[in-house]
Amino acid sequence: MSIKVISVSKIYKTQKVLNAISFSADKGQIIGFLGPNGAGKSTMMKILTGFIKPNGGAVFVDEIDVLQNPIEAQKTIGYLPEHNPLYTDMYVREYLQFQAAIFKVDKSQIEICIEKVGLTVEAHKKINQLSKGYQQRVGLAAAILHNPKVLILDEPTTGLDPNQLVEIRALIKELGKEKTVLFSTHIMQEVEAVCDRVIIIKEGEIVVDKLLKEIRTKQSQVIEVTFDYKIEEQFIKRLPNLESYKNNYNTTWFLTFDSEEDMSAVVFDFAQENGLKILGLNTQNQNLENLFRESTS
Repeated sequence: MSIKVISVSKIYKTQKVLNAISFSADKGQIIGFLGPNGAGKSTMMKILTGFIKPNGGAVFVDEIDVLQNPIEAQKTIGYLPEHNPLYTDMYVREYLQFQAAIFKVDKSQIEICIEKVGLTVEAHKKINQLSKGYQQRVGLAAAILHNPKVLILDEPTTGLDPNQLVEIRALIKELGKEKTVLFSTHIMQEVEAVCDRVIIIKEGEIVVDKLLKEIRTKQSQVIEVTFDYKIEEQFIKRLPNLESYKNNYNTTWFLTFDSEEDMSAVVFDFAQENGLKILGLNTQNQNLENLFRESTS
């Protein structure tokens, strides 16, 4: 098992950022690690890399105890943090040579990584002369330079234009064939294009952990309905095939049904039978964006 997280908690002063989180990941998996701002994603990634220590729990990367042997664990991890920490007054090759020396990597790997991330035409420049997108590529090249078994990428596609996005997506998918990739982003399309599995975190707790194919094939419908006045939860529960429900506003409900039947007609009948007027109704198929909104709202 490439990553194993057991009941990890983290507290900053009086704020609990992570609350007994547990998950694991195998080689060859690309995992989308999602959540709203402040959910604890970056904190979990920093704990995995040994950059910060949790208040409780255990973390293993490639069966190495990160808390007991952080330096040894870091040899197996490639990390691209959200705020890419580059020495911008260095030339691209100079910076990668510096990184190669730290990890004691043969310098022949530098040109291989430059080509892999599509930096060849910019490799002769200083980093501060590069666009944000190309600076991201430098960070990604540094992360894969020592051929790590685990890649932790925090917002890796920030600043990339549409063409660069396609290239980096393809690279991450290729790397994911032989590595474990934990990939954080706010862009749902990125997850759908790249990942095999999704973990959604909210207020320091995992609320969803599913394979992406399960989300795609799930016969769920999400109906957002607004009635003319507030109704009690017990009435909503009477709806057939109701999987989950949430009252976001006084008179508006998000209803998730597990059915192939179009449930909007059923909701209309329900309203008529109970003397309600429907002021608004939107029907959506279950997808990652809907799941994220339901899980984190």
